Amino acid sequence: MTPPAHVAIIMDGNGRWAKARGLPRLAGHKAGVEALRKTVRAASAQGIRWLTVYAFSSENWSRPKSEVSDLMGLLKLFIRRDLAELHQNGVRVRIVGDRVGLKPDIAALLDEAETLTAGNVAINLVIAFNYGSRDEIVRAVRKIAEQAVAGQIAPNEISAETFAAALDTSDIPDPDLVIRTSGEMRLSNFLLWQAAYSEFVFMPCYWPDFTSEHLAEALEQFAARERRFGGLAARGVAS
Repeated sequence: MTPPAHVAIIMDGNGRWAKARGLPRLAGHKAGVEALRKTVRAASAQGIRWLTVYAFSSENWSRPKSEVSDLMGLLKLFIRRDLAELHQNGVRVRIVGDRVGLKPDIAALLDEAETLTAGNVAINLVIAFNYGSRDEIVRAVRKIAEQAVAGQIAPNEISAETFAAALDTSDIPDPDLVIRTSGEMRLSNFLLWQAAYSEFVFMPCYWPDFTSEHLAEALEQFAARERRFGGLAARGVAS
């Protein structure tokens, strides 16, 4: 079975996992970080080249301040504790999302993760942080509009390729497979442009319970699909 080149995951259900166990939401987020560690290793073992995870959306800032603070603390802990191991295992870390206005310590950690791992080639771990697809699209439109005003591009020269090049994911292949945990069946403002022809697998388990076996199950479902990309004949997975 040829694995998809790019798998994207909406890691959903941390809070409900904790509530079902009578634990604070922070416990669910901590368990979710552990699930992420295991999934990065499992994805690499499966031969997946790109793994994108929805870590923190631009809408998540509206959550209670205490929870946002906890999530920022977990991000710092993940990078400080796990970055060396990721680097040692050949993981290249990429960040997508709006970095304007981020606190300096958070922005510095994101930059450090990308800089340290820039030369790694085993697997690309793309972390969507302060990311919302509609926000990304608006920023891309603004960028192209500024180029048009400056006379760098004519309106009739704007194409799907031009637009894609202005997105945060300009040099990242579109996801072949999008997985969402917790049983919810929606994209929640995640990779709306990029997922136009992605396959979707919705898993009933909460994210902290997601294992390598769940990933293998999702990959099996993907392998059974015929991808036509709007045409009549099935097309293979790009490497």
